[in-house]
Amino acid sequence: MITVITRFPQPVGKSQDELKGMFRQSAPRFQTIAGLVRKYYYIADDNTCGGVYLFRSRAEAETLFDDAFAASIMARFGAPPRVEFLETPVIVDNEAGTILGGDEGV
Repeated sequence: MITVITRFPQPVGKSQDELKGMFRQSAPRFQTIAGLVRKYYYIADDNTCGGVYLFRSRAEAETLFDDAFAASIMARFGAPPRVEFLETPVIVDNEAGTILGGDEGV
């Protein structure tokens, strides 16, 4: 599994409610991304925001975070995203009562 964290500045002059609305409007787009297990939107205290994504593989994750993705963030938020790929060897899922690691899938 691969976790991807994106971070970019909050748009100037947007309230948190407006920002949440922007996130909600973009959410359906992510329901059809191959290999994407889960996405969390976040708003940080340092006036940045972004997403935390869980993908089945690095290859599937890399297909989303291309030049078009960066251009989309630039157009809506005024700056390119910082994108970080993290190997995710173990996942604790308290809702399902499981711990996944090694070769298990989600």
